[in-house]
Amino acid sequence: MLATKLDHVVIHITDWERSNQFYQNVVGAELVAMGSAFVYRFGEVQLNVHGPGTAPTPLARIPVAPGGSDLCFEWTGTVEEAIQRLNSHQVSIEVGPVKRIGVKGPGTSVYFRDPDDSLVEFIIYDQT
Repeated sequence: MLATKLDHVVIHITDWERSNQFYQNVVGAELVAMGSAFVYRFGEVQLNVHGPGTAPTPLARIPVAPGGSDLCFEWTGTVEEAIQRLNSHQVSIEVGPVKRIGVKGPGTSVYFRDPDDSLVEFIIYDQT
């Protein structure tokens, strides 16, 4: 079998300052400047960000629109710590905690929205 792994996906945002603050402070991204734009890194996975002042090429046939992404991040702390993190940044929980299945198996998730209304999920895997 060919060995592949996810390198990056694209999100589209409408305000650099607002999104940078959210993805860095709430989600835990490393911000990497790329000219006047940024990418958001999470270890070995990256979110490429299409935003104001960028003209990326090539594009998907139907480019992702602001608010059109659905992202899941593994939270390595407890469910309570994830909720506390969101509350401390005045981020409303939309759904959860709820049981879900992710790449590592069963877990508990909380769902919330980024500043452009994309759906974001923290999954906390069950300890076995």
